[in-house]
Amino acid sequence: MTNIQLNVLFKKMQKDDKKEVLMFHILSDELPHADELLKLPGRIAILKVQDQEGVGAEFVSIQRDDKKTVLKFNVKRDSKKVYELYRFAGNNVKLEIKPSQMSIDEFYETEEEEEEEQDDQMSIEDVQQQPSVTE
Repeated sequence: MTNIQLNVLFKKMQKDDKKEVLMFHILSDELPHADELLKLPGRIAILKVQDQEGVGAEFVSIQRDDKKTVLKFNVKRDSKKVYELYRFAGNNVKLEIKPSQMSIDEFYETEEEEEEEQDDQMSIEDVQQQPSVTE
């Protein structure tokens, strides 16, 4: 499968529990790359907005009505790349979608592993409870 390039309206970006929800609108009667796009929901894709570095995302859904097509993606919130996308929200942008070889389970497992690693870190309270070396 090749990279899909679209001109879209970056409709919104909103925070959810552990992810960012990205919504893009294709405002056209025709859906470019329709066959390829319809195969992607439920899979992981790499998204590039404008010329930003690509970010992994779960392609949640594609919904079509008579005025627009809505593409919905979930992106991990902790990614630094995600914060760079905020400046594009509400604007017409060039969106590139590239299918990823990663499964949804692998995508979310890496998030859980990162959280576990963070849980191993000492908190300020832990440090304050440690006996001082000078005592």
